[in-house]
Amino acid sequence: MKHAVIIGSGVAGLASAIRLRLLGFEVSVFEKNSFPGGKLSDFKLGEYHFDRGPSLFTQPENVLELFRLAGKNPQDYIQIEKLKEANRYFFEDGTVVHGYTDVQKFDAELVTKLNEPKGSATKYLSEAARLYQHVGLIFLDYPLHRLKTWLHKRILKALSVVKGKHLISTVDQVNKQSFTSSKTQQIFNRFATYNGSNPYVAPAMLTMIPHLEHNEGAFYPKGGMISITKALFSLAKDVGVHFFFNETVQEIIKVTDTVTGVQTDQRNVSADVVVSNMDVYFTYQKLLNDNNTAFEISKQERSTSAIIFYWGIKKTFPELDLHSIFFSENYQQEFDELFVKKVLPDDPTIYINITAKKDKDHAPANAENWFVMINAPASQIINWEEAVQLAKTRVIEKLSRMIKTDIAALIDQEYIWHPGCIERDTASFLGSLYGSSSNDRMAAFFRHTNESKQYKNLFFAGGTVHPGGGIPLCLKSARMVELLVKEQFGDSVVNHTTVQELR
Repeated sequence: MKHAVIIGSGVAGLASAIRLRLLGFEVSVFEKNSFPGGKLSDFKLGEYHFDRGPSLFTQPENVLELFRLAGKNPQDYIQIEKLKEANRYFFEDGTVVHGYTDVQKFDAELVTKLNEPKGSATKYLSEAARLYQHVGLIFLDYPLHRLKTWLHKRILKALSVVKGKHLISTVDQVNKQSFTSSKTQQIFNRFATYNGSNPYVAPAMLTMIPHLEHNEGAFYPKGGMISITKALFSLAKDVGVHFFFNETVQEIIKVTDTVTGVQTDQRNVSADVVVSNMDVYFTYQKLLNDNNTAFEISKQERSTSAIIFYWGIKKTFPELDLHSIFFSENYQQEFDELFVKKVLPDDPTIYINITAKKDKDHAPANAENWFVMINAPASQIINWEEAVQLAKTRVIEKLSRMIKTDIAALIDQEYIWHPGCIERDTASFLGSLYGSSSNDRMAAFFRHTNESKQYKNLFFAGGTVHPGGGIPLCLKSARMVELLVKEQFGDSVVNHTTVQELR
């Protein structure tokens, strides 16, 4: 039996391990931490439970597919609820907009609260759906560096859907054309941040992103986002994947142009396939000793990072939802500060996730677990210890003003994660959450491929490679790895009863 080594047990590493095991490989996963999941992990502060990283869940089918491939019932591993409201939006003037996942209801909300013409949102989201289904899926589900991707008949349909504005305009420009209210424009501009990009620069092709949340829906896994990791980890073990925690891969072993295994801090491991779920920059710099390629990767603009305050709050707030967003007054200035000046915003947009709204045991009685996040630049030059204190002051002042409550007096527990910590704990270059940004129109083509062009048998999965960051795209990257490995090894490993073709 051929052997595959997975470096890292983030969500893409777990999915890659499952897929390669189902192809017929013996699979070993090496993880430097004592737990699986990477950013998709959890921890406790006293009686408060927190998901560490990603908090909004879309496209659960990417998770459920893995159980069906393995012949398992997903319900035995994870329970998923569809949300009626994806986000609740708060503005400085007191306006509150409910981001309903029912398109008609959301459209009516924008009419009532923001005086948008009736049908503006439904028209926009209908176009977003067409764009995603005929163009987005090409970029997300197929290898962009393969000629046959571009020779398929689906390309003709994609070309018929794409409009000039998608190619020459920015997200913000299209949103200004589509909506009359500046608040509505701000709501839809925010979707560019889902891959860490700047809506005032990023191409209008990203206007397809709201389709995921409002047409397909937003979801919540019972128990919190950690339930995704737990479910995939359990499935991986059930299908025979081997895990080695507290064991760090120090080098990817090469013989001329072929990868033959890895060296950990405890052993030398031979492998027919190596999949790195580590940030692609550090994969080259630390594991391949290839500083030239690492340097080329570093020249691509990084996505945003974040400062996250995990607060145990000694009060409940019925006006807040599972996902609540407090907007800055000058959104363009905020992104100029993040991407041009590379500083913390003076008036940051604040995102709060409260899983105790769904799982009461995530906080004590009459209390809530607040995951409070602001965007931050991916930067080496900021003193993060000092920046965190400034950010905390700004966040508390803003929330206290907008909620009309002294938030500082309610903080019972606190842990802070900033870009320096994110880089240290998850090996994410500069603490970037999504690898490179999508601000360039050619960004999708510049993003690193899922197979190495330099070394045979080396593949990549995760948020820093194609198709990008976030749970759905990380899971799609694992699917891409499966396709590429299957193409290379063919019938020598493939278990045809469990593997589905990409069509």
